[in-house]
Amino acid sequence: MPDLSKLSERQRRMYDMIQEFLLENSYPPSVRQIGEAVGISSTSVVSYNLDKLEKEGLIARDRDVSRSIRILEQDGDGENGRSRFQPVVNIPFLGVIAAGEPLLVPDPDMMDAEEYVTVSPDLLPSRADAARELYALRVKGDSMIDALIDDGDLVIIRRQSTANNGETVVAWLKDERETTLKSFYLESDRRRIRLQPRNPTMAPIYCEPANLEIQGKVVGVVRRYD
Repeated sequence: MPDLSKLSERQRRMYDMIQEFLLENSYPPSVRQIGEAVGISSTSVVSYNLDKLEKEGLIARDRDVSRSIRILEQDGDGENGRSRFQPVVNIPFLGVIAAGEPLLVPDPDMMDAEEYVTVSPDLLPSRADAARELYALRVKGDSMIDALIDDGDLVIIRRQSTANNGETVVAWLKDERETTLKSFYLESDRRRIRLQPRNPTMAPIYCEPANLEIQGKVVGVVRRYD
């Protein structure tokens, strides 16, 4: 059993809340949710108390990743053991992207998120900093069906501004202020880019390189089966 004797009453409540939330949801609570549960409005105060729990060896977390708290089991001598819960990665969910005709996106920066997608680290690229580079989009349309990306799927995107021919990218068409999900090809004369659907019934989109901004590359697909 963990030793909670050095914790304040507030810290014990926080520890209990994290345990219960993990058991019920299989992913960690956010700092804001912890504060709401124990009556703390300041996220900095919540973080201060989480630091205390971490110092006592009761939890582990990655401060650069949202919802990264893990409860640690303890050996009989009080030393930290392994995590009781498998770590998960929370990826910002930024909305819908067209995989057919381009879809208007009001915020091309795509930096802010109010929702997150929780996935196992096993589904992500094996790079130490990958979680901080990723975001998720819901696919609308079936133009990428032959790339095994169907209508309603979630695609995991790595933020990057370049791509190799054949890679599936989030392409921002600057003049049209539209974004789409397509396979990228820079044609041999380097004067034109072809955004190729992976559906034989659909035509490619052509644009000049100056009119295109690559906002990321597809690195994973999450599909829900009803």
